[in-house]
Amino acid sequence: MLQKHIMSKPLDSSWDLGRLELFVRVANEGSLTRVAAATGSPQPSLSRKISKLEEEFGGRLFLRTGRGVSLSDLGIRVLPKVQAVMRELGELSAEVSSRASVVMGEVRIGVLPSLYDGIVIPLMDVQLEKFPGIRMHVQEGSLSQIDPWLVSGQIDIGVTYRYGAAADVERLVRVGTYLIGPPGDALTGGKSVDFRRLDGVPLVLPSAPNATRLVLERLAKKAHITLNVVMEADSTHIQKAAASHTGVYTVMPLHAAAEEVRSGRLQATRIVEPRIDCDIALGMAGARPATHAAREVARLIRSLVTSEKTRELQGYVEAASGKLPGAPSAAATH
Repeated sequence: MLQKHIMSKPLDSSWDLGRLELFVRVANEGSLTRVAAATGSPQPSLSRKISKLEEEFGGRLFLRTGRGVSLSDLGIRVLPKVQAVMRELGELSAEVSSRASVVMGEVRIGVLPSLYDGIVIPLMDVQLEKFPGIRMHVQEGSLSQIDPWLVSGQIDIGVTYRYGAAADVERLVRVGTYLIGPPGDALTGGKSVDFRRLDGVPLVLPSAPNATRLVLERLAKKAHITLNVVMEADSTHIQKAAASHTGVYTVMPLHAAAEEVRSGRLQATRIVEPRIDCDIALGMAGARPATHAAREVARLIRSLVTSEKTRELQGYVEAASGKLPGAPSAAATH
């Protein structure tokens, strides 16, 4: 393996970390000129470093294009290995720093698009205040993407929705699932709406295997109703934009549309009979032990999701769409 090949040579003599880091940066930018401008280094000097690295690898790493450079076949093969080496060295540095009570390092987080406003942005604010040495790298993904990322170690933390039982994650808070429509809409104007009333209603939903979509389809089959999906949209923002128009609706958990409901841009009513509850859940990578930085970011996420401010937001939205009587939960009974 290339990673073993790299590490088999003394890093202080054969493998120059600066050249390896330069290789990754040029690969990401696709331009030696832009990297030179960003680093304030002369382009000829960077070119010589790349040439030296190509000698060590025994082949061309980049091909020149009209707009810059692109990876050669060799470059494509070695890039993930070099990134892994650089990441491991970064984690080692972070661990050393943590022993001196300075939390540093990169933390990679996979998050559902619908949780950006409620979790990611507040998390960034508190992380910059409490742990400025941590650099978060946030990836947007679906549940079917985030779970494999956690298993492979591509991300350190995953924040998702979970319906029903799941032993591989930590459940943080339970939220309801709502039918979302435009302000003044009759169907979403009441305290709640029975699930059967979604029969034939024009819906904009995410494509399968989105967790909410799968739950809705399972319940529709059981209730013998038809979900009239007029458009599939894997962007929460597109779903909410479509629902702001008369006659089209979407379905999503509470937090995804809370701000729009609070501002009056959308209207929401909780789906009942059955009530479809889901949990905001936190997962940690299982491929390796969590770094100090990852543990601290996970702690911040727990604090944010279970905070009084979050509970107040949940109470506001439920009050806006009407308080609900107790009802069986789809998450608990199906």
